[in-house]
Parts: sequence; C-alpha cells; structure tokens
Amino acid sequence: MGGLRNTVRQELVSRQLAEQLAEHFGEDGPGRPLRVLDTGCGQGVQALRLARAGHLVTGLDSDPVALGAAQAALAAESAEVRARARLLAGDGRECGRWFGPGSFDVVLCHGVLMYLPEPGPMLASLARVLAPGGLLSLLVRNGGAVAMRPGLTGDWRAALQAFDGGQDGGLRHTGLLGPPTRADRLEQLAPVLGSMDVPLRHWYGVRVFTDAVPDDAPLPADGRQLAQLLEAEERAGRTDPYRQVAPLLHVVGARRAAV
Repeated sequence: MGGLRNTVRQELVSRQLAEQLAEHFGEDGPGRPLRVLDTGCGQGVQALRLARAGHLVTGLDSDPVALGAAQAALAAESAEVRARARLLAGDGRECGRWFGPGSFDVVLCHGVLMYLPEPGPMLASLARVLAPGGLLSLLVRNGGAVAMRPGLTGDWRAALQAFDGGQDGGLRHTGLLGPPTRADRLEQLAPVLGSMDVPLRHWYGVRVFTDAVPDDAPLPADGRQLAQLLEAEERAGRTDPYRQVAPLLHVVGARRAAV
C-alpha cells in the first residue's frame, strides 16, 4: 500500500467501511454477496479487500496507469477472488452508460470528488446506480481543515491561502508539486446527499495525526507501534473534536429501503 500516509488512509477507511456494512446490512449481510461499485478505484486496494470478503466488485477508473496497477494486483489474487471482481475503464460521472438504476448495494467514491470542479454530477450519477437500502461511501477533502497540513509543516503562505480560498470549495494545491484539489464541507455535502435520497448516515475523520508526515515516510519497523498508531488514528477519527480537523472525511450515506 505504499508509505505511512497511504497505509493509514486505506486501513482506516477499510475498518470504517466494514463497521458501516456490518451495522447497515447485519453481521451476516443481506444473505447474498453485496454488489459493489468502486468508482475511482485507483490501484484497487478497497475493491480487492471487498472481493476477498466474498462480495461482487466492479472497479471503475479513468486513469490507465492506476487501472493497470489494479489489474496487476487482481491477477495475483486467487481464482475465487478474480471471479468476483472486474475492472473497467471509465468515468464515474457516466455510470449510466454501463449500469442500470439500482445496480449496486454499495458504491464507493474515495479520493475522487476533490479533483472535480464540484460534486453534484458525480453524486447524481452514483445515486442513480445505488439500490434501495444501499450505502454510498465517500472520501473527501475536509473543507473545514484545509489549513492544517501547511500550518503544521510551517508552510505559512499555503496556510493563509487555504484560509482565503480552501474552505469555500475553491481549488487549492496540496503541496508545491501537488495537483489542485477542492475541499468539501460536511454541512454543505449532507444536504446534497439528502436531496438525492441518500441521507447522511455517519462520518469519520481520516489521518488526524499522520497527515503532516512526509509523503515518503516509511511504516514503523515495530509492528506493535504501527498497531498503536492505527488504533490512535481510528479513535481520533470517530471522536470530536479530533475528527473535525482531519484532512479527509469518510462520509457514508444510506438510501432508504424500498417500502
């Protein structure tokens, strides 16, 4: 999974998602494998974890490099996992080209909305393919904490720029060489989800303590230290006020079940 920052992100999101799936569908699930769409699946970390857990997963990504990495990772899995997963090239904003309404029980969109001018078209596309009673899992940049990382790393100019423009959803660079990203505020995102009949169910903070470490920071050599780090991050991600200043928010909405 790469260095420390990415490991923390993927592990926390995986734990949080597992908790929401268990609470929403029950510990034994709905009696059948869940149909999962992972749009913007990247290298396939979450998609493959869910396929290993027995779910039927479709990964969708428009980046050929990322999709190639996901395909290579899938090829290394067992035949059973490969049979439960498929990877497609495409943009999540055009889900209707491939999937009918209500095609998926769970839809993931992690680390994608921050690269789009605004979230509406993507969310509408994803809501359309989400089945009644399904879960929508979003990982977004936290518009209420965009100054935290530059401030903690001493980049005062970037911190001031974040205060001036980042909190209103404006495009901002995450670093000197980083691509421009857009932030979402929870109080603005929740009504949008509600208007699409996928009201907010729960939300977490992600990477409260480790976001300011260098991008290439390695994992702790001591496995016990890594376990403690992840436990601290997990607890911070569900506890106020810590989760409120997390750089990433894991937002989970639930479509109302059919009557």
